[in-house]
Amino acid sequence: MIIIGEKINGSIPKTGAAIAAKDEEYIRMLARTQTEAGADYIDCCASVNEGELEVEEWLIGLIMEESDLPICIDSPDPQVCVDAMKFCGDRVGLINSVSGEGNKMDIVFPVIADTKWGCVALLSDDSGIPPTAEGRIAVFEKIMAKATEYGITPDRLYIDPLVETLGANSESLITFNECVKYIKEKYPTIHITSGLSNISFGLPVRKMINMPFLVLAMNAGMDSAIMDPTNRDMNGVLHGTLALLGEDDFCLDYIEAYRDNLFGPINRD
Repeated sequence: MIIIGEKINGSIPKTGAAIAAKDEEYIRMLARTQTEAGADYIDCCASVNEGELEVEEWLIGLIMEESDLPICIDSPDPQVCVDAMKFCGDRVGLINSVSGEGNKMDIVFPVIADTKWGCVALLSDDSGIPPTAEGRIAVFEKIMAKATEYGITPDRLYIDPLVETLGANSESLITFNECVKYIKEKYPTIHITSGLSNISFGLPVRKMINMPFLVLAMNAGMDSAIMDPTNRDMNGVLHGTLALLGEDDFCLDYIEAYRDNLFGPINRD
């Protein structure tokens, strides 16, 4: 399971306040704790209205001083994403993201084509998020055609089928999982990712929705998640699910994660 640590994102109120105040230590702390909690990538999203590229440079610099993990450069502006790649030096990371919207793929794909960089691709287009699995799969096929054009292999793509809040769409998980199963069957080496908390937006006790979503999506074939790796409950569910799905021989990773204090009671004998 590939974990993209979500906490350095200016849309999160505390992180946004830290970015506005240029609070270096808070950003450093987020980079350290997510690394220690087992993240594979650190997402970096400035989420500011002005000077986005400069803020990305500042954030990436702090992350790289505190962590040896690769960066997931996150912006709705694909030009900012590709321009920020130079701040990562020799580290190979992810671009977050492209979609079927506008010319996003034509901005990002030529730049990463001859590199080892990966890319998150959202199954939406100029009309928004298609309401059906069939509609999203149609967007997926267009993304794959464009990726093939630029020689980007499936294993470098992280497809996000997009999950709507369950409070507004009771079929949200069902549609998501239909997409996951189709994509993984057709391209076994491709990655499927999701922002876990999107499904519970607007609902009370959100972790009661987020955790079963993680389990059910992993069972369908999702092998990546944009999540808070320091969330002990979520970490425990993730490691338990991997063991139950037969992806953790003799539960060795589960036991190691427990011993590393990534989940379970904070104070234990």
